[in-house]
Amino acid sequence: MTLVRALSNPRSLRWKILLLTALACAAMALTVGVLVHESTLNRSMHEGAGKAEAALDRALAEARESGGPAPVVSPAELPDALLRQVEREGRGTRYENGPPAPAFWAARQEGGQLYAVEVDMTADLLTRQALDRHMWKYSLLTLGVVVPVTALATELPARRLRRVARTARRITAGDLDARTGTGRRDADGDEIGEIAAVVDSMADSLQQRIAREQRFTADVAHELRTPLMGLVTSAGLLPEGEATDMVRDRVQVLRDLVEDLLEISRLDAGAEEARRRPVALAELVRESAARTGLEARVTADEEAVAETDPRRLDRIVANLVVNAHRHGAGPVEITVSAGAITVRDHGPGYPGDLLAHGPQRFRTGTAERGRGHGLGLTIASGQADVIGAVLEFANHAGDGGAVATLRLPEDGAGAARS
Repeated sequence: MTLVRALSNPRSLRWKILLLTALACAAMALTVGVLVHESTLNRSMHEGAGKAEAALDRALAEARESGGPAPVVSPAELPDALLRQVEREGRGTRYENGPPAPAFWAARQEGGQLYAVEVDMTADLLTRQALDRHMWKYSLLTLGVVVPVTALATELPARRLRRVARTARRITAGDLDARTGTGRRDADGDEIGEIAAVVDSMADSLQQRIAREQRFTADVAHELRTPLMGLVTSAGLLPEGEATDMVRDRVQVLRDLVEDLLEISRLDAGAEEARRRPVALAELVRESAARTGLEARVTADEEAVAETDPRRLDRIVANLVVNAHRHGAGPVEITVSAGAITVRDHGPGYPGDLLAHGPQRFRTGTAERGRGHGLGLTIASGQADVIGAVLEFANHAGDGGAVATLRLPEDGAGAARS
């Protein structure tokens, strides 16, 4: 299918190579053809003039020896150009391409008489025409052979380039283990091998940097956890008061942040596994929204069932509801169907950067969507990957607002519950 697309794309490298090859072959065939045609024509004219001169000499010699009639002609019988040449130089030759037939004239003026003979050049003309036809015929035949052979010869480099492009697309999509499979030996061979090696090297470097960042996040979260537990304990021992409440609130925010960082580090490490079981979606979504303590209107298909991990699904729904209230505006609406859960707010909507590249940690988008650590949607996306779901972000086309849609895997969702 990829080969068919490449052949059907007139802007592909394959077509450009074929076009250049065809143009080069055609230019070479035309150049050689013109040179051969001109060389053959010049030789034919030279030999024709010699034959006509020799025929005139023989005719005059035979007339002198035998006393027979000489080839005397009147000026009206000669071509005008030849007559002028004879009047000027006393002799001359001239090629006339008929009708009735191509001929070479030789004329001479002696003793007040005008002598001339005409040599038939039909055989010479047919020979040159046959040569021209053969030149065109074999040029087209050569072109018909060279172009398909070139197409086959370009298949290998085109295939290698497509493999590099596929690998680059996989890396862009997040598959950092994707490689072109090009070794160091191929990298020293040609430009395509060098490009493939650079793509592999780029993927290695990117993977290492992301791994270092993930390790750093995990290490920071673990290192903060111990002193944080001390802060939580100390805050619990403080006397009741406004200042104590403020300290406890900030400690709780810090605790939530550390827990989020630990969760992200586990998701990045791929250490999370889904534990699936049949889940009544409407009941789970209502309980998840209620545990957040935030208002959300739930519209659900009461019979919708999904084979999924309830704990992770609860985490996703809760994060989406909290994000809708924190960065959007009410009312927050949740719609539950057989294979999807949609959370919508009525705020300014998601920023363009999030819609284009997805959620990024420690980025909350525009100021209009509020402040925060920017980890909620990142965690929701990571948990969605674990349960095999797809989390999509969009802005409502009608009256605005952010819309997050969790699409559950088709083999894990059902419309009826026994």
